[in-house]
Amino acid sequence: MSAGQEHCDVVYSLAEEQDFEQVMNICSSEDHKRLDYMAVTFHRWLQEPGRLVFIARMKNRVVALESALLVDGGQTAVFQGLRVAPDLRGRGLAGTLQRHVTGYIRHHYPEVSTVRLSRGDKPSPQTLAKYRLIAKEAILSLCCEAPNLGLFVAELRSRLPCLPGSSPHAPVTLSQQQAETLVLTDHVVCNLLPGKTIINDWEPLKPMEANLEVLRRRGLTWIVDREFEPMTISLCTTPYAVPYRHDALHFNINIFGRSLSSVCAVFLSQLEALLQSLEGYLIFYTYVDPAVWPGLRQFCQNNSNVSFYQDYCEEYVLERDL
Repeated sequence: MSAGQEHCDVVYSLAEEQDFEQVMNICSSEDHKRLDYMAVTFHRWLQEPGRLVFIARMKNRVVALESALLVDGGQTAVFQGLRVAPDLRGRGLAGTLQRHVTGYIRHHYPEVSTVRLSRGDKPSPQTLAKYRLIAKEAILSLCCEAPNLGLFVAELRSRLPCLPGSSPHAPVTLSQQQAETLVLTDHVVCNLLPGKTIINDWEPLKPMEANLEVLRRRGLTWIVDREFEPMTISLCTTPYAVPYRHDALHFNINIFGRSLSSVCAVFLSQLEALLQSLEGYLIFYTYVDPAVWPGLRQFCQNNSNVSFYQDYCEEYVLERDL
């Protein structure tokens, strides 16, 4: 059977709770560097305001999934969570599902004018002919047994004052209200945010009042190097279980700023804020400006049995008109 004939047999629908087991069947344990989040987000996504979760079926079998979150006051759809059954990859299913989602949004949400997404592979010239590249972050990934994280933080904390430009003042943890006020200021938007975009765990949002409720739902920890006109602002997700190991937890720290000493300081403060709550095996990603990545990696060289999970990689935020 040709790919075209196969796609004629595809039926699209909005996902429901009872689809969970079949959705998990299309998620390979090797996907996403063994850090797939679908098991912990599927049910939440179905309940999230403004999110549409679509599945594709062939012969009553779920074969693909894609979601779209309406943000920017309803003007933008952020595509997230694309999954295709391992035995059907490379046959164009992803493209046909995304075209269905796009058509659905055009019909039911005509106010949506933009599609935005994040991806981990460098966009090809063909992709860039369709999308605008609006932001890029470099990813530093580390892993360790939970008891070693405290040793790692203590080791790096002792080294922090030796960094050029290091401040004697400790970073500040913001309340939700403080974070929401600060992240919308011209200083942060124009000087710190990559492409004037708030990026949280591969979820790119424009800094605007309408998106604050989305950020509130995420349970983020916000830390800055200083409370007023900071050089660095960071946000950290709540740790969640991943299939790397039976007791593995993953969390993401996004840090916006180009001062290496400030980036290192808020990085350590984010880890310190988590120390008492973590158990098991930890895999954590830190997203920074590419110019800061080499210095942060050197800073993270340690004798505390904390290892680098993978080599240099990047996150690209793309956007196109609908």
